[in-house]
Amino acid sequence: MSKRNFKTTLQRSAWVALGAIALGLGSCAAPSTTGEAESPESEEAATPEDALQVVTTFLPVTQFTTAVAGDRAEVVQLLPTNVGPHEYQAKPGDAQAIANADVLVKNGLEMEFFLDDMIENAGNTELAIIDSSEDIATLATADDHGHDHAKEEGHDHAEGEEHDHDHDHAEGEAHAEGEEHDHGEGEAHAEGEEHDHAEGEEHDHAEGEAHDHAEGEEHDHAEDAHGHAHGEFDPHVWLDPKRAIEQVENIRDGLIAADPEGEAEYIANAEAFIADLQALDADIAEKLAPFEGQTFVVFHDFAAYFADSYGLQSETLVGIPEENPSPDDVKRVMETVQAEGLKAILTEPQAGKESFDAIAGDLDIGVSVFDPLETGDAEAVQPEYYLTTMRQNVDGLVASFEGSSQSWLPLWTPQTLAVVPQRVGLRF
Repeated sequence: MSKRNFKTTLQRSAWVALGAIALGLGSCAAPSTTGEAESPESEEAATPEDALQVVTTFLPVTQFTTAVAGDRAEVVQLLPTNVGPHEYQAKPGDAQAIANADVLVKNGLEMEFFLDDMIENAGNTELAIIDSSEDIATLATADDHGHDHAKEEGHDHAEGEEHDHDHDHAEGEAHAEGEEHDHGEGEAHAEGEEHDHAEGEEHDHAEGEAHDHAEGEEHDHAEDAHGHAHGEFDPHVWLDPKRAIEQVENIRDGLIAADPEGEAEYIANAEAFIADLQALDADIAEKLAPFEGQTFVVFHDFAAYFADSYGLQSETLVGIPEENPSPDDVKRVMETVQAEGLKAILTEPQAGKESFDAIAGDLDIGVSVFDPLETGDAEAVQPEYYLTTMRQNVDGLVASFEGSSQSWLPLWTPQTLAVVPQRVGLRF
């Protein structure tokens, strides 16, 4: 392609991509609907009335928790399965699910930015909270949309300082290791809660301003009223199977702390799923070994942990799905595609297809799929969905390096119905 033709192509692609974003994109998940779905009766009947009541936040957390809990606990996802954390807007009834729960399991790393107010409104002083990303080696969120992510060890939030996860619960007493989270006097351990950062300094959100929620005030992140910027550390740990294993271990330990009588079952279930994750990791490593050091292109900034784990680099069009790509973003992606000789770029089921189709058409390359697993259909809550989808993601990635006769891989079907949290009962 001549320099003049490339410049013309770049300008056209930039405007088409911008138009596509403005028309259809704006969330990390499929659009939610106004209708409500009935809670499945089968799940309610399958779990004993006195089972541990566990609320999870979004899909990967639900998948991992379901794998560990098995039949011993009733696991209910807070978010509708076709709505991701970036676009979720809490409803009054959602806080009731937390009020009725024994345990809340979250991803952590500020992914669930909405939890702080919800937990406070729920007023559940007996709630145990499991942060599944606790003590996991993290990567700093990139300042731009490039692939240069600074590495941080052990979920540390101050340079070289161990992150203190033993927050004050119940009358200021520290939560000891293996001890049940006890939130006294309405206090709650949540994403928005102040942690011990940099010798007691308040954790900064959205251009250095303190994360301060007045009751009933709209949560405002990064100049976008409908979404939020990722915090200091990249939250997408679940997309690396090695780190996913650590999340499963954290969930296992948290459930044992909350339900010591179920220890043997939780351990056995966790071991079985960890074996599946280890096999998945080995399969991915084998398939991607020929491409070590290469760069792939995804729509939004979710692939850093995956790339880090398998010796790759990731380039993105936008930081978060709500963000509109600039002409410079489009130029950077097109230059990466040409420099790397990529045969395809990777959109996601929730966003990005229209803008990437425009870029791919101008560069005469294909569009494949990498699903960040933030949304799905009603069946996506099952642990097997994670394993299957990650293998499909790798097939799409290999296609981007090698080329494929299929420019669009229809591996996922669009979701049209929202799924509301299942009603859980209080246990006295």
